[in-house]
Parts: sequence; C-alpha cells; structure tokens
Amino acid sequence: MNAFLNTLQSPCLTIHFYLFFDMVIDKDEVKKILCIKPRGIGDVILSSIVFNNLLENFPGSKIDYLTEFPSKPLLEPLPFINEVLLFGNNSVLDSISTIKLVRKRKYDLVFDFYSNPRTALVTFFSGARYRVGFPYRGRAYAYNLFGPSERNKFHSAALHLEMLNKIGLTCNHSEMFFGLTKDDIEFSRNFFEEKFQPNDLVIGISPSGGWQSKKSDPIKFAEIGDALVNKYSAKILLLWGPGDKNEAIEIERLMTNEIIVAPLTDIRKMGALISNCKILIANDSGPMHIGVALKTPVLSVHGPTNPKLQGPYGEMHEWVRLDELDCIGCDLRVCPRKHECFLELPIERIMIKIDSLIKKNEIKLVINEKN
Repeated sequence: MNAFLNTLQSPCLTIHFYLFFDMVIDKDEVKKILCIKPRGIGDVILSSIVFNNLLENFPGSKIDYLTEFPSKPLLEPLPFINEVLLFGNNSVLDSISTIKLVRKRKYDLVFDFYSNPRTALVTFFSGARYRVGFPYRGRAYAYNLFGPSERNKFHSAALHLEMLNKIGLTCNHSEMFFGLTKDDIEFSRNFFEEKFQPNDLVIGISPSGGWQSKKSDPIKFAEIGDALVNKYSAKILLLWGPGDKNEAIEIERLMTNEIIVAPLTDIRKMGALISNCKILIANDSGPMHIGVALKTPVLSVHGPTNPKLQGPYGEMHEWVRLDELDCIGCDLRVCPRKHECFLELPIERIMIKIDSLIKKNEIKLVINEKN
C-alpha cells in the first residue's frame, strides 16, 4: 500500500493528472454527491456552507457526507443530507472498506474538502466522474477539478465557497448548518423555562477548545461573567463538555455572582441550549461554530489562532484578541509562556465587543423586576 501511494504521489504523475483531467461539470449528469471531511465538529460545520449552494446548482440531487463519528449527530437531522458515512480507523483494511463503501454508491460528484492522503485516496477510487479537491502536493492526482491552492488566504468557511467558485458553480448562500431534533429543541425549551425568565439576557459561556493553548483561562471567563452580570444584569449559562469539566468547576468557583451550570449533554443538546442564548462567548472551538450555525451572536476570544481565518463567520458576530502581544497568533498547541494572550486581555476591550453585538443584533435589554 505504501509503495502504491508513493507512486501516485510522484511529481510527474501529479502534473499528468492535473493537466489531462481538468474539465467542466455537466450539471444535468449530477444526481448523487458526496462531501468528505473528517476531523472536528467545527470543521464539518464550516463545510456545511456549501449545502444550499449545491442544492441550487444541482436541484433534485442527493447529498451524502463521509466523516468521523463525532460529527454524525449534527448532520443526520438535516433534511437535505441523504446518508452519513463514517471513516473507521487508519488501517489499510479500513481504508479499503471505506473505498468499497463509497464505490458501491456510484457518486457522480465527490468533494474532498480535507484533501489529505487518506481522503485523496478515497476520492481517487470513488468511481465518480467529477472529483474535486485542493491541489496540494502529492494529492492532486486524485482530482480532476480543483479548489484554490493558496492556504491561509481565505476564512475557513469562505475557502469552501472558493472551491465551488473555482469549478464554475454559483455561490449565493453563506448559511452554515447544525442539525437539531424535536427532542433537542424541547429539552432546551424546558431547561430555559425552568432556569430563566422570558426577558432574561442569557449569555452562554463555553470554555471548550481543541488545543489547550486555545482555551482561555477560567479566571478570565469568571471575570467576563461577573462583568456581564454587573453591567447588564445578565444571566450566565456555563456550557461544557466531557473535556471541560475541570474548567467549568473552576469558573463557577471563581465567579462572585451566581451562574447556571448546564448539565452534561450530548453535542446536539448543547447546540439546542446555545440556540436559546442571546449571546455566546467562546474560544476558537466547535461550540463557537455551533453558535454561528444556529444564528446566535458570538463573541470569540482568540490567542494562538487567527480570527480572520478561524473566527466566527458573518457580520452578526465579533472576535477579540490581544493583537499587540508579540507572540499573538503563534499557532502553537501548547503555550511556552504564561498564556498572556488571554490573561492580559483587558476586560474593557471585551465589553466593547459585547456592546457591539447587542447593538448590531438589536438585542433588547430588559431588567426583570425580580432581579
């Protein structure tokens, strides 16, 4: 298998496939579409920006999605997703099984939004007439239609639209999606009715983050929470997942005002809670992108990552970071210093962004008499 991959990834063969197979899509031929993107929930949400555009370009087509297990729950409730296929592990046998699974469904068009060696191989052997991916070195052999080659030029959501543009498709939509079931929506409604009053300014805080360096310190989130309560009489809802339990406990301990701590939920029910918040404050993380997809105004707090590339997508949102710090945007997974990017971020700068979110999203501030 390794020898085969090395042959496919040779520079000469890459150029050959790139030049010979470049083509134009006959839209009438496309009835079955496969989108491929493994990895994190946030990455899959970012790719969902293509769904409405694909349905507009290929009316009546069926869209399947190949991903990893954590993203399956957010895709399955979406009415325009026909089937969610799953990668297994990284073994050779599993890769062969995935290829067989994909070939059996006889797709007309495959989008590889990840374009790593594994997804490129699946795309190449998919049997699809049209195979779209990024022309990264050693992987372009797999495709006959190409997205942009530039990295770190487009926002991670906009990059997907650029791929569609590059292959001649129209892009009139910029919505992202996160699927919720009736049970998820009912769970959130019941929780809010029990814990809050109808006019409460409920602001969600999520300490989640894929890298430790991306996670703002609990003391900073506690400072933010107290400032929101003191200025707006806000009600703080602390949202957390299995990997955030210690941070959630610490934030609750450090805050001087009372907060509501959400119960441990699955990812969809967390999304349903986020959808009922007036504002969400989050790190660069999956919950940040969930907030965007569910049209909750988001303020993201950034340190090692670039908010212009990874921040909340759309005009209704805001981001904040300590731009004057000499190491800002380091892109390191572990901070070699003292996490100054978060600890030294002035609370005044954060509150200015909150004011902006309230103003441009026309969020009403009503102080309940029982406060």
